Amino acid sequence: MQTPGEFVREQVTQVREKVDRVAGSVAESVAEAPGVAAVSSQVGDFIREQRNAARVSLRELARTAGVSNPYLSQVERGLRKPSAEILASIARGLKISAESLYERAGILDRRSGNPDTVAAIRSDSDLSERHKAVLLELYETYVREHRASSQAATQNVPPATRPSKESA
Repeated sequence: MQTPGEFVREQVTQVREKVDRVAGSVAESVAEAPGVAAVSSQVGDFIREQRNAARVSLRELARTAGVSNPYLSQVERGLRKPSAEILASIARGLKISAESLYERAGILDRRSGNPDTVAAIRSDSDLSERHKAVLLELYETYVREHRASSQAATQNVPPATRPSKESA
C-alpha cells in the first residue's frame, strides 16, 4: 500500500515524463518547419514590441484581445502561430492595423517602400483605417513610379519611351 506522499510523487513523475515527451515532439516539429517558427517568432516579437511601446501589460492585452494570457505569451515567444482572427483581435487590443500583423505573419505580402514610412502611416492614431489604407496605396504608387523612372534613366531609355507623370 502506497502512502499519499508516494502516490503524489509517482503522479508528478508520470506527468513530467509526459510533458517531456510532448515538448520533445513539439521541438522536433518546429525543427522540421523552420520557416513556420521564424514567422511565428517574427510576429510574436512584433506584438511584444508594439505592446511594450503602448505600455500595455501582457495580461491587459490578453483581456482586451479576448485571448488567454498563456496563449498570448506563447504567441509572443513564437511557440504558437495565431490565426488571422486572433491577429485581428490582438491588433484591436494594440490599436494598430491588423494588416501589419498579417504581413508579419506571412498572411499578406509586404508593401513596397520604406518600412519606416509604412509603419509611421499605420501607427498614426489621428487617421482612420480607411485613410491609412488610401495613404498606403498612394505611397506605394509613388514608390513604383519612382522606381520605374529610375530604372528607365539608368538603362538610357530615350525620353519618349519613359513613363511620364501625366500618363500615371
